[in-house]
Amino acid sequence: MTTHVITGAGSGIGAAVSRRLAERGDELWLLARDAGRAKELEQRFPGARTIVGDLALPEKLSWALGHQALPERVDSLLHIAGVVELGPVGELTPKVWNQQLAVNLVAPAELTRLLLPQLRHTRGQVVFVNSGAGLRANGQWAGYAASKHGLKALADALRAEERGNGLRVTSVYPGRTATPMQVKVHQQEGEEYDPARWADPESVAATLLTALDLPRDAEITDLSVRPGS
Repeated sequence: MTTHVITGAGSGIGAAVSRRLAERGDELWLLARDAGRAKELEQRFPGARTIVGDLALPEKLSWALGHQALPERVDSLLHIAGVVELGPVGELTPKVWNQQLAVNLVAPAELTRLLLPQLRHTRGQVVFVNSGAGLRANGQWAGYAASKHGLKALADALRAEERGNGLRVTSVYPGRTATPMQVKVHQQEGEEYDPARWADPESVAATLLTALDLPRDAEITDLSVRPGS
């Protein structure tokens, strides 16, 4: 049975991916920030296992994972969780910078480090759900874009380092997607939110599964997904 460790399974793209993988009978290990969230995920995805660890505190992930059961094998690690706070550079405080860098960059790096032995054993795959902001930075997006540009660098370096161990590393760059995060972005931008304008999370999930299911003689390294016209 194929085993996946997934962050961000509670909503949006993460929920869509988790649902699709569960429906086809794969084994899911879902990261939750606390015990209450873990219980919610277990109820939402019957049969899934949970791991408790707060991505906002990446320096504590090693301790947290060392005190609970982990999967013996990991075929894929899917980094889908993320946070966003908009604002001009002149107003972003260190707290806001550190929050986004912790969740969007440092925690994925640490979680990858902790699970690399299992991933090497299965010659598995690491998928980073990045963002269009990981390829370009617009005004008001400095903090988020910086974290996502860093995530691209992490993926590129990991791919180069682990190629000899058989790991595949994929970065997915969704454009605006109809998720709770997008609702928050529109609130911060002062714009009316219309989900029909943006990509459906299920469509992004489909592209991610395409990368996962690709035969082992090939690798999708970077994949951009944009809302249709």
